[in-house]
Amino acid sequence: MNELRDIPRVLVVEDDAALSEVVCTFLGDEGYACVPAFSGTEALLAAERAGEKGAPFDLVILDLMLPGVPGEELIGRLRAAGVDTPVIVTSAKGALADRVGVLRLGASDYLVKPFDLEELLARVEVQLRGRETPAAPAALRFGRWELDPDARSFAVDGAPVRLTRTEFDILAALMREPSRVFTKQALFELVRHEEALADERTISTHVSNLRAKLRASGTDDYLQTVWGIGFKLRAQA
Repeated sequence: MNELRDIPRVLVVEDDAALSEVVCTFLGDEGYACVPAFSGTEALLAAERAGEKGAPFDLVILDLMLPGVPGEELIGRLRAAGVDTPVIVTSAKGALADRVGVLRLGASDYLVKPFDLEELLARVEVQLRGRETPAAPAALRFGRWELDPDARSFAVDGAPVRLTRTEFDILAALMREPSRVFTKQALFELVRHEEALADERTISTHVSNLRAKLRASGTDDYLQTVWGIGFKLRAQA
């Protein structure tokens, strides 16, 4: 995300004017600056002009069935031009072949219509969170734990503990917001790696593996299960 701007800019490409207004209004209320485009051609022009002004969009929400340039072609043109802006596709096309094909073209995520606005917001947050690049992320501490996001290292009482990529990201998410109860879905969205996670249910398996690795240090009970919801960190005295 452009660090010179505090408000993320979202290009909403949707030819249904009513739906476009609903999405733009909802995201606007959540602190995003939305620019609507009602065709693929209009979207390309908007993206080009934004780039020329030095204020490129931080995210694109894109319908596929558009007048002018269709969504699939628009993704291809953006990626061919070296534009790596995240693209969340929203489409009534729900077949696996459609979803896989668009993701392989370069889309970042795919949401089947009709969708819930809260789910769209969560996916927007995930995409933008992944693009935040602090110059020097501070080490995170909780009880006897210390996690360094920059070095991707984790230690208990100074002794390194070897974690998988997904295990590290789960602990990082929990330690950033130690008082928050995370649903399995929320953790899945935060740490999703397609090669590591088949679905959100595997979060429980990764937490179980973390507890096993932490048992020798006596800190495995820092990871608390909130039954029926998900996980949180146990408050420390």
